[in-house]
Amino acid sequence: MTYRRWTLRTDTTSYTVRLSPDGPWAELDAWGPHGCEDGPSAYDWSRRTHFLTPADAAPAEYLPSGLRPFTGADLVASRPGGDRGVWWEFAGAEEGDGWLRLAFTDDVLGLRSVLCYATVPGTDVVLRWTQHTCTGDEPLRLERFDSAAVNVPAADGVRLTYLAGQWSQEFQHTQLDLTRGTFTIGSVQGVPGHAYAPWLAVQDRTAPHDGPAPAYGVALEWPGNWHITAEAEPGGSVRVRAGRVPHEGAVLLAPGDTLTTPRLACAFSPDGLDGLARVQHRYARRLSGERLHRPRKVLYNSWEATGFDVDAADQLDLAKAAAGIGAELFVVDDGWFTGRADDTGGLGDWYPDPKAFPDGFDRFVADVRALGLDFGLWVEPEAVSPGSRLHTQHPEWVYRIEDRPARLVRSQLLLDLGREDVQDFVTGTLDRLLTTYDISYLKWDMNRPPTERGRPKAGPADRLDLDAAHVTGYLRVLDHLRSAHPHVTVEGCAGGGGRVDHATLARTDVVWPSDNTAPLDRLRIQYGFLHAHAPHVMSSWVTDAPGLFDPRPRSLAFRFVTAMCGVLGIGADLRTWGPEQRAEAARWIARYKQVRTVIHHGETHLLATPDDPTCGVQYAAPDGTRTVVAAFGTGRLDGAPLVPGRPARLRLRGLDPAARYRDTHTGATYGGAHLLHYGLPFAWNAHHDAELVELVRQ
Repeated sequence: MTYRRWTLRTDTTSYTVRLSPDGPWAELDAWGPHGCEDGPSAYDWSRRTHFLTPADAAPAEYLPSGLRPFTGADLVASRPGGDRGVWWEFAGAEEGDGWLRLAFTDDVLGLRSVLCYATVPGTDVVLRWTQHTCTGDEPLRLERFDSAAVNVPAADGVRLTYLAGQWSQEFQHTQLDLTRGTFTIGSVQGVPGHAYAPWLAVQDRTAPHDGPAPAYGVALEWPGNWHITAEAEPGGSVRVRAGRVPHEGAVLLAPGDTLTTPRLACAFSPDGLDGLARVQHRYARRLSGERLHRPRKVLYNSWEATGFDVDAADQLDLAKAAAGIGAELFVVDDGWFTGRADDTGGLGDWYPDPKAFPDGFDRFVADVRALGLDFGLWVEPEAVSPGSRLHTQHPEWVYRIEDRPARLVRSQLLLDLGREDVQDFVTGTLDRLLTTYDISYLKWDMNRPPTERGRPKAGPADRLDLDAAHVTGYLRVLDHLRSAHPHVTVEGCAGGGGRVDHATLARTDVVWPSDNTAPLDRLRIQYGFLHAHAPHVMSSWVTDAPGLFDPRPRSLAFRFVTAMCGVLGIGADLRTWGPEQRAEAARWIARYKQVRTVIHHGETHLLATPDDPTCGVQYAAPDGTRTVVAAFGTGRLDGAPLVPGRPARLRLRGLDPAARYRDTHTGATYGGAHLLHYGLPFAWNAHHDAELVELVRQ
């Protein structure tokens, strides 16, 4: 049978779409390594349907509810008060170098939908999104408008890998087998949330857990409400849909208007989840653009040392201690502004507290910089305290529902950042701080979700799209920061890892994965995080925090090596550290500075898991001359091994088996084949539970 077919090519993969022979829709023909499209499609099926339609069984790229009534539609639309359903026809294709547009129209309803595709140079990522235009003279009601759907052939079901958790336990690497039925993750908290990350990986459920096997991944670029849904359908196929979720339940599209969905990054690797992580990392480096080449400086943050008790003299003592161990940046966290004695006040009134800085905030910043440190500041621009001057002047700026009580979360309310006047206030506030004071680092936090999400006197609530408006305002402010203050490093935070997505990563330099900095807890968080996101965006601190979920003690070395797996920071109260601890910290920081370019720019391999007694992360420089391994003893350390006893080993990956590699710290040399076959040896004990190894190719 003859049908139209298009192939998008990434660095090493092909994504082939065809017009279906069964109806007016596009469907996936092949997705995998170059050449996989040459042969009968793995998505072909018998065309036998019982109590289903052909569209319900098709590996469709995108289908509305009118054509696909039973097995999960990607678009549900109607005229207000009318019957739901879209019955479209193919309206043409446009293509160019690395992009494709497929248009479908329903002239009766008055809708034009365009499926959009684009490859990302230097990666194996295909971006997908959809544009919906109201072409009639009546508005349209869109109840569902996913970004895209992807199909994975799997006769016996799939293994899904996702990142689940809660506050202080984000990014937990979680897996389940899906043979039939529906699996959904998402958030309606106005941010991606702590419970799930907007990322999902799909493999055949018979694939090895740690080894080469086809792996497919999707990640949604949306810092608001979202969902990702996997459906194991009749006939041996799994279909994954993803998109944003409107707060009001539907969006009204006015005549002539176009709604563009968030982008969905679709990735493939033949090398399992480890290979898929490297695809994601390369994409993250593309998102960073030129900012990728800006060194991520070793920071000290004063929050865990002082909390809200911010005082210039104490802060300077901490800054001197931080400079003494090699930190390059000093960040004052919450508590620096007027009315902020605790978490009940001050938010919205972003002026330095004269009581805390009696000689002036500019003098304080100058004193910190005189120590050789850059200066950074914490802000929470979307938040407001009920007793603040801002809330008194503009009570209409917060989300609220008329005649309903305002609920406090963390003793604060949330500004409606979808309003342009609120956006202008936030940009004006940040401009004032960044131009008045010599600030080179800004930590943007967000500590409460929207609860009573309404905007009184703005018209009928069902005609608002408050979630999209807030996201638009948030991104507009970040875009302003990037253009007006390009020298400022921006850290994204939302009570830990509550707002980590590609839209945020494209506009910030680093993100804060979790408020939990306990050693073994943090290792698990980072293990999951690195499956979806790159090391150069992962901020991580060394603190004195005890374990919350895994209380087993670990050394200062373990804490440092864990934090060095991303962007190193210090958050402990250095005033309580003795000379030996400070000296050890200085040694680790010096070593980190020697290898951070490899960690941030290199190819990453995740070696074993935190459930194994030994695990690690391997980073290889792009030219293969340097390899850095962060290794951890995660098992019991309470005694010597039984005789005869042998060291634990981590098998490395991606090395040249014919080359030799020298450990720059110990001078030991290894053959590449030895490291690949046997691995690096580690003799763990209670005093030696982590190690950083730098190997130089001879």
